[in-house]
Amino acid sequence: MGVGILDRMERAVAKVRERLLRATSALNAAGLAYAVVGGNAVASWVATIDAGAVRTTRDVDILVRRADLDAVTSTLEAAGFVHGELLDVIMFRDGPDGKLSEAVHLLFAGEKVRLDHPLPAPEIVTIDDPDNFRVISLESLVEMKLLSNRRKDQVHVLDLIGVGLVDAAWLPKLPPVLAERLKALLDSPEG
Repeated sequence: MGVGILDRMERAVAKVRERLLRATSALNAAGLAYAVVGGNAVASWVATIDAGAVRTTRDVDILVRRADLDAVTSTLEAAGFVHGELLDVIMFRDGPDGKLSEAVHLLFAGEKVRLDHPLPAPEIVTIDDPDNFRVISLESLVEMKLLSNRRKDQVHVLDLIGVGLVDAAWLPKLPPVLAERLKALLDSPEG
């Protein structure tokens, strides 16, 4: 593996944090509504119970309103991000040499993230993180993860179950298709 592998691992996590804070600080300063979603939101929620159970992620996912896209774009570009689009995903690379896999990705409130999703993404409902960024509510995060339902999203829900933030009491609160997906995870947490 080579000398310094732990330093490289630590630096990779720090870069995601720096990217997240730079993007959200710019959005805060501009007064734009947003919510941190995806792996960073899961990590934030899991850390409230067990910091040792937190998984890392490479990118930053942010839920915004479509009507704010121009303002979000100019705000993130002013913060040093480079606008781009790939497969209908609007993203902002961290500078001209930034990797797409490490970019800030936008999702839109009230719109389906993918055409095959049974429901649209939730509206922006947040809580303030102590690091001064807005994290999506736990209820909305769980819905988004169950909507996407990819393996990594299922693992994220399992992480939330594992620390006790999500359990069978959630089933009646969810739309039927999402309740079915959660029940499958609760019944077979090992896959």
